[in-house]
Amino acid sequence: MDHDHHDEGPPSFWRSRFGIGWLVLAAVAGWFLWTEHRAHLLGFLPYAFLLACPLMHVFMHHGHGHGSHHEHGGGGSGAPVPPHVSDSPSPGDRS
Repeated sequence: MDHDHHDEGPPSFWRSRFGIGWLVLAAVAGWFLWTEHRAHLLGFLPYAFLLACPLMHVFMHHGHGHGSHHEHGGGGSGAPVPPHVSDSPSPGDRS
């Protein structure tokens, strides 16, 4: 029984001989870079954590609306005031 698969195209790059060769070359190069430069990379790690702090602050506060302060009450504490407390008059205010 002869199965002809004419509908299949050429193999993907990563399944070709050239792609597998590049993967092996990258793995060997990565191993030698890690073994020869491990002290340099691990010495940079504390500075990478310090650099991550301001970057996380910038990128993680993106959707919080910190640019508009009209939502905060006039208490000066910086804590947001729920709308039902700040918008409703107190029972003693009859003007």
